Amino acid sequence: MNTGAAKGQASDSVPQVQLTEAALLDSARRNTGLTDFGNEADWREGFQRLLASLNEEARLNAVGRLIAFNDLLRHLENRLRVTDDIKRHPEILDVEIVKPLFMVGLPRTGSTIMHDLLAKDPANRVPMTWECHLMSPPPERATYETDPRIAICEAHFERTSRALIPEFQALHEMGAHLAQECLMLNAFDFKSIIFANQFRIPAYQRWVEQSDPISVYRTHKRQLQYMQWLNPRERWVLKSTGYHWALDAICKVYPDARIVMTHRDPLKLIASHCSLVAMACTMGSDEVDRHEIGQIWSKSWEEAMRRGVAFRQSDLPAARNAFDMHFTEMLRDQVGMAQRIYAHFGMPMSEEVLTRMRAFIAGNPRDRHGTHRYTLEQFGLDRARERQRYRFYQEFFKVAEE
Repeated sequence: MNTGAAKGQASDSVPQVQLTEAALLDSARRNTGLTDFGNEADWREGFQRLLASLNEEARLNAVGRLIAFNDLLRHLENRLRVTDDIKRHPEILDVEIVKPLFMVGLPRTGSTIMHDLLAKDPANRVPMTWECHLMSPPPERATYETDPRIAICEAHFERTSRALIPEFQALHEMGAHLAQECLMLNAFDFKSIIFANQFRIPAYQRWVEQSDPISVYRTHKRQLQYMQWLNPRERWVLKSTGYHWALDAICKVYPDARIVMTHRDPLKLIASHCSLVAMACTMGSDEVDRHEIGQIWSKSWEEAMRRGVAFRQSDLPAARNAFDMHFTEMLRDQVGMAQRIYAHFGMPMSEEVLTRMRAFIAGNPRDRHGTHRYTLEQFGLDRARERQRYRFYQEFFKVAEE
């Protein structure tokens, strides 16, 4: 692997940017010709806190500063355009969101493959990566498979993750045509742990995990209404690793929500997620402390698991009717697991959908992009101590050791 040399050469040639509030807001206004970013209470504090962490904590090199600038600029431009579209078409906010299915997935627990599998059902609407990447204009049914934003999004991945760290695909596949998790939608309000998966920003990450997420999911509902307006389906199927910090808020905004919780041996998922974060951080920083990543994320996922347990111990209807998907069971029969989820929630599945799902699994074997090896010890984590840390979760959800 010659990633370091490639990044070094790239750093010498990338344009220098000002990673400041004024520079970003001015660029967004200039690029769109718009000025209204929407309700400041929804996004301004998160935007400012994220900028502060990027400048003070992230140890960005020139490539990292450019990546961060362009990411934040894209979210600001999305805000401007979507806000303007809704002002011109207020009927968007009359769109009904009925019984959305939320896959509450700890990282590396099979939620991605199941999300992609459920997307094969024409009755299910999932957020596709390209429409989350560039949200405006609202996607239309007639051009949904040919929208020019698909090619723009693919080109973005070719320039960034695939060019700088090509082995990233073995750990987390990226593509315009893949279903996207709601971490990217939450970035619209700059209250998303998606940024902490890419940059070293511990102060911002702590703030996101401790903040009240109710405004984020009110925005989230508007985003679903926006995407559904001209391309409706029977139901939304959504997934995110960030839902654990927002389960109560999700149930307030979507009182008829259906919940699927995905589970795996915590020692497997922690090591894998730390490896993903470390690899992503190397795109924009020459100083990546793997032991620090291990300490931050092992505590973060412990808190997420505790919130998941507390949710299931609550008397919320969605908690009482939740479905548990165990990784090892799902691997043995992915389509069978999809059938179990449908049966649990009383959702019909036709033979045509079964055929589509089987074809998808046959055409997308596990590890088709290669394998990636990692260990807890690489991240300064002691196996016995970590096993004890998560024992409460394994006992509550009856999660076996792998």
